[in-house]
Amino acid sequence: MIERLTAIEERYNELTNELIAPETLSNVKKTLELSKEQASLKDAYDAYQEYKKILSGIEDAELLIKDSELGEMAKEELEVLKEKKEEMEKKIEILLLPQDPDDGKNVIIEIRGAAGGDEANIFAGDLYRMYTKYAEKMGWSVELLEEEKSEAGGYSLVSFMIKGDKVYSQLKYESGAHRVQRVPVTETQGRVHTSTATVLAMPEAEEMDFELDMNEVRIDITRSSGCGGQGVNTTDSAVRLTHIPTGLVVYSQTERSQIKNKEKAFKILKTRLYDLKSREREEEMGQVRKSKIGTGDRSEKIRTYNYPQNRVTDHRIGFTLKQLDRVMEGDLKEIIDALIAEDQSRKLKGE
Repeated sequence: MIERLTAIEERYNELTNELIAPETLSNVKKTLELSKEQASLKDAYDAYQEYKKILSGIEDAELLIKDSELGEMAKEELEVLKEKKEEMEKKIEILLLPQDPDDGKNVIIEIRGAAGGDEANIFAGDLYRMYTKYAEKMGWSVELLEEEKSEAGGYSLVSFMIKGDKVYSQLKYESGAHRVQRVPVTETQGRVHTSTATVLAMPEAEEMDFELDMNEVRIDITRSSGCGGQGVNTTDSAVRLTHIPTGLVVYSQTERSQIKNKEKAFKILKTRLYDLKSREREEEMGQVRKSKIGTGDRSEKIRTYNYPQNRVTDHRIGFTLKQLDRVMEGDLKEIIDALIAEDQSRKLKGE
């Protein structure tokens, strides 16, 4: 452990020196790459500095134990420091686990109404609100990227980006089928229905991740349209991108400006392609998203939201919380913390 921490400390200090070198300061791409690498080491580096202070304190306390005047105080201090040492070692053990290189990124979340017709679309809207509320509580920002509103309410599709510190590390477990059990507003007999919405959480593709060949993208400019074909503006501002090799299509009309819609569409397309390439790479290596709880596949049922019982259950880790009303208001932290803890536990066991 000490050898790994020492290596991290040395690399962190090397990066500090490289970042202030004139040849780095004049190269924006190089600066971004080095800053990103240093940021990925910072938690372990800081923990090691604290750990060294604790070890130094233990040495000092052990020397003072035999002192007639300070011995008793040193003995008490030693007990406290030994507990801190144990806690810090557990923390460092987790920090030294293999890291997902995408953890520090922003996330693009795509929610689609699935089985259940209008009720599924309404639930997709409820999930969108839940994530935006959680983002607010975490001090993150939300940017709407793409939306297809449903006449009955909610969305058949809504795509948005959440920006902040290590957002993807928190929300990467959300991919999959989310199931709701409740009485729909259209139900006259008071019967409970089951509907589903699918969620896909993708790390935002950054410039250094890969380069998009513009010759492989067809750009179409169309007139924006609202729910049911109603015109939302009178200008040709909507943008449709088609990635010819994969057939991926992205449509953006949330902005009145064609330039802004094009910018958002490319952001979504790059992220979808990056996610696709990541999946293919992991499958080739036989990993298939082993770093995640579950497969991250849209068809995998990951969570049930039961309104009559005010209960939410995450099926991947058998975690149940009877506070659905609070969860839908963005109190997701307890569920996310449980998923992270389970993920770390499995990694510590070498699974």
